[in-house]
Amino acid sequence: MTVVACLKWLTPHDADDRFGGISPADSSALEWALRLGEQRGEDVLAITVGPAAADTALRDALACGAQRAIRVDAVDELLSTDVAAAIASAIDGVDVSYVCCGDYSLDRGTGSVPAFLAAQIEARQALGLIEVVLGSDVIALRRLDGGRRERLRVDAPAVLSVEGATATLRRAPLSGALAARNATIEVVAGPVGSHLPTARRPYRPRARVLPPPKGGTLERVQSLLSGGAATKSHGVPVELSPDEAAERILAALDEWGYA
Repeated sequence: MTVVACLKWLTPHDADDRFGGISPADSSALEWALRLGEQRGEDVLAITVGPAAADTALRDALACGAQRAIRVDAVDELLSTDVAAAIASAIDGVDVSYVCCGDYSLDRGTGSVPAFLAAQIEARQALGLIEVVLGSDVIALRRLDGGRRERLRVDAPAVLSVEGATATLRRAPLSGALAARNATIEVVAGPVGSHLPTARRPYRPRARVLPPPKGGTLERVQSLLSGGAATKSHGVPVELSPDEAAERILAALDEWGYA
């Protein structure tokens, strides 16, 4: 049996390959793969889909204790389905027990590769894990929407995707680092071409949705000119006595959330 660690090589846009690396989530995934391999007495296979520069991440994995490394040669950006299919093809024939992946990468990826990979290799999936406990069984705590949590017992074969805070990658020993320099990295042909547009644009967050202004025509115009319903009273002059003015100020502060 083999434990697989999936690593995504990241190079900053218009930056040198020397500044590339893997995300904290992928580092945690590698650490969990190493722990699973030690506990179960299984080899650890590190795999990535990327250019030749990604060999750096694989050699780091070998230095930390992985026994085998595979790089699927691909230089273009690929859809998550294509990445999952390429990994599944590369490990076809390997008796896989667990596959460890990071949940999200630093390049704002979709985090969907683990799910597609689980479908490709017909394995169970436990995604978005914030805690993993290794014992006679693999017990995982999964993050759900609305602040909820789900505790799972995950039996092999399974794909685990973990957050970066779940584990810290161990430091590679000097002997491992020296041996990894000349270690063999298997390279297999990957998908050709890209299904994604080549043009890049700066990241823009989604626009915030505000409720429409209330009231008649005059109130609506005043609300729009004053910056919205939440700041409606900012642009509406009023004349009050000192006591009434003080009460109005306190009411406005309470309405805006300052009091």
